[in-house]
Amino acid sequence: MNDFHGSLVEYILKERKQVGRYKSPDEYPFFPNDLPEPLLPPMQYPKVLHKVAESININNTVWDMYFKDLLPRLVKLGNDGNCGSSAVCDTICLQDREGLMALLTYPEVEERVKERVEMKARTFALEVTMKEGKVESETVYKIEPHLVADLYGRWIMPLTKEVQVEYLLRRLD
Repeated sequence: MNDFHGSLVEYILKERKQVGRYKSPDEYPFFPNDLPEPLLPPMQYPKVLHKVAESININNTVWDMYFKDLLPRLVKLGNDGNCGSSAVCDTICLQDREGLMALLTYPEVEERVKERVEMKARTFALEVTMKEGKVESETVYKIEPHLVADLYGRWIMPLTKEVQVEYLLRRLD
């Protein structure tokens, strides 16, 4: 990565910009002030959101949450030799505000969502091992189910609501 100073994840995110992927309405660049001209001709997408949607950006919050809070709880310190694969996976994975936030918040529903997420994580994260043709009874998870539920409760649902509030406020400008 000649003349590049940053993490492998930052490099991959910036290189995606070369093909113009961030011109798509379903993606938003993590580094919007550092966009090179795309190598491919841009596609013409219909404008479906209010123009203020472009000014809503919580990328720094998402970036910090992912690298400072979530990853340290999920991975062991050290190098497992999978830096490239990990970096690719990392890139895939990333007002009267109080009144609007209150209208968007349903604590009972959010609690049920977290319970469902944890239950699904218990099912899909279960490490199944066989010994002599029999499933071993020790319960081992690829990822702790409570971490997945915590991710939803502490980050995914609040950040989703934050973006909704920002959009609702700015669309009236």
